[in-house]
Amino acid sequence: MAADSQKSYAVSISLPDEQVFRNLKNAKHFAIDIGGSLAKLAYSSTLQRRTSLVSDESSEDGPGCIYQVSEEDEITNRLHFVKFETRLIETCLDFIQRQLKGSPMKDKVIKATGGGAHKYRDLINSKLGVQIDKEDEMQCLIQGCNFLLQNIPDEAFSYHRHEKPEYKFQGVNHNVFPYLLVNIGSGVSLIKVDSETKFERIGGTSNGGGTFWGLGSLLTKAKTFDELLELAENGDHREVDMLVKDIYGGEYESIGLTGDIIASSFGKATQPHKDQESPFKEEDIARSLLLSISNDIGQIACLHARMHKLTKIYFGGYFIRGHPLTMRTITFAINFWSKEEIQPLFLRHEGYLGAIGAFLRGAEENESGSQWGENYARSSGLSSTQQSTNRDCKRTRSTTFDMLELDKVNARSHCPVLLNPDTYNPDMVDLTKDSDAREYWLDCFSHTVDKTKGLAIKSQANSLDVEERANKFKDSYLERLNGLKENPCAYGSLTVRFLLDTSSHLLRDFLFTDPYSQQKQTENELALRNLPSRLQFLDSMADTDRPLNLARGVLAGNVFDWGAKEVVKMIESGQEFGFNQALDKVEARPWLCDYFDSWSERLNRSPPHRCAAVFCDNSGADIILGLFPFVRDLLIRGTKVILCANSRPTLNDVTYNELNILVKRVSEICPVIDKAVKEHRLIPMESGQESPCLDLRLIDQSLVKAMEREQTDLIVIEGMGRAVHTNFDAKFSCESLKVAILKNKWLANRFGGEMFSVIFKYETPSTEDNS
Repeated sequence: MAADSQKSYAVSISLPDEQVFRNLKNAKHFAIDIGGSLAKLAYSSTLQRRTSLVSDESSEDGPGCIYQVSEEDEITNRLHFVKFETRLIETCLDFIQRQLKGSPMKDKVIKATGGGAHKYRDLINSKLGVQIDKEDEMQCLIQGCNFLLQNIPDEAFSYHRHEKPEYKFQGVNHNVFPYLLVNIGSGVSLIKVDSETKFERIGGTSNGGGTFWGLGSLLTKAKTFDELLELAENGDHREVDMLVKDIYGGEYESIGLTGDIIASSFGKATQPHKDQESPFKEEDIARSLLLSISNDIGQIACLHARMHKLTKIYFGGYFIRGHPLTMRTITFAINFWSKEEIQPLFLRHEGYLGAIGAFLRGAEENESGSQWGENYARSSGLSSTQQSTNRDCKRTRSTTFDMLELDKVNARSHCPVLLNPDTYNPDMVDLTKDSDAREYWLDCFSHTVDKTKGLAIKSQANSLDVEERANKFKDSYLERLNGLKENPCAYGSLTVRFLLDTSSHLLRDFLFTDPYSQQKQTENELALRNLPSRLQFLDSMADTDRPLNLARGVLAGNVFDWGAKEVVKMIESGQEFGFNQALDKVEARPWLCDYFDSWSERLNRSPPHRCAAVFCDNSGADIILGLFPFVRDLLIRGTKVILCANSRPTLNDVTYNELNILVKRVSEICPVIDKAVKEHRLIPMESGQESPCLDLRLIDQSLVKAMEREQTDLIVIEGMGRAVHTNFDAKFSCESLKVAILKNKWLANRFGGEMFSVIFKYETPSTEDNS
């Protein structure tokens, strides 16, 4: 395309900036998917960020200092995706060229796919001086789709017009095959996918996104795809389409057609009219056109799925772009023609399939075995559907450029003792469905953001720009929370876990790696000083009394949670509040959720558990005075223990690096722990998590292998975030124990309890999934 033609478009668009094409100067690998209307650029970059380190080197601070905390720079990898109109490609290439000045692209290779890969080869080469390797479009689409379905939680969803919310998200699917992928670009391809490597194009149609845009441009004054969608949103197709009732005066009962079914798209346009100008509104024409094409695509997809005995159809390609009317029409067509036997599914990142696939093919050698997780801080969400019911409102996109960012993570897989990983849902409450809960939790996090900001500043008090970065964190988080009030489905199922994870992502994005590091260090040192007397107290008890006191100790330790607003107020009130005071907060039995008798009976039966995987929660009294004595008792009974901690910091939760040092320090106090460590009967491991909650679909692969190797037959989940907000209803193929104390009034009320009510839930292996 000529440069003059390209520059004429650039006047009216928002030019890209460093916030769109982030970290370009450190980019390593590139891929681009160039369609007829949209281009999608993918690149990985090295990113420097702060990380919190702990070391057990000797300290000048005195014998009570059990470890040293420091912050250092670390290099990590991030995968960026940017979507923009193909007509802006020269403008964007010029921007990239300027950003990469001094970072030569010579000898670098860009993987390219899509119809424009050949058309724009010379332009990309002349601008960036790189080699272009064209990748097969179908292979890239399939690889990209498989990647999203298997790595990104809540990637796929179904659309339900008459339900609230309209979206039903699918979670992470580890068993996706076989399925039909319907890729709607300028035209439409239908691809049957049987495995990671086996797929076949089984059909298609030339009537796709290009047809809608092309005919829409001829029939209306709209020139962009989104302008057409806005027209369609406000139109009434019944003014243009001929319905069954227009022909028969009502429904056609004998063949099962209701009166509102479209009998002929644009059928009323054949009727003569006196005026020279069309009597039809542009909005009605655009709506009729969108319904016509969407209906046809849905019917063709359904027929091919039936022929090949497929029950799942995924739609991608950015024709849909989260547009409610399009999803509604396709869903209706699939349900109508299949009699609801085939499930139509859409993708949050539908337009990136080809770009993801091309990138993965180009980075296979360099990123072999890598996994990626969505970075909520910098990704664009789905557009709101709320305006779709109001024809006086225009539905506009927030920006010319849509973005997706993924962070490199260690290899992860689902917990091997989950009963059914594909139906497992970690979250107790879906805030998209519960408006009262949504209002409470969004307000709750809005009110605590200043506390988080203050801790962030305190953790880096010597940094010159700390207040500026802390304010940016606060503003960004409040902006996200406000956006979620209007559009709760933007990033999938809205949960407490998501709100906590988003805060963590934003903190790291503004270089706050561990705001609670000093608080954790102080509490760990205090708890270690009190551990000998706690162990002595437990050992003085009769064997019959010890299990209950161990359980009460775990609960008392769990009171010390800096993520709980009411507890923070209590601890900061100035009154003395230690472990003994926390024990007094533990209610007398019977507890709100009380399976202790069953647990105590199991402990007295032989043989003991082979191996327990214990997921710990907070630093300080929680792990040292509550959980270590509990673990010690399991070890004495003959059970091997895998003690699992977060891979990265969040709130005051103990991390794997801290856990290793705490195990060493506790071993110096307790001979039982010391012997178990030396005999490899107590094994600290990282969980692969970086959240106060626990998603057992995505835990560290080394932990998965260890649980399988040791034949884990007991899983213990501790803490309100891990055992209540998530996993309360989780079903396992082995015994499970979920222990927490409720430190939130709203949550306690939901359970029918009060503040400091106890959850002690022991369950035997499940045989079927009732979740």
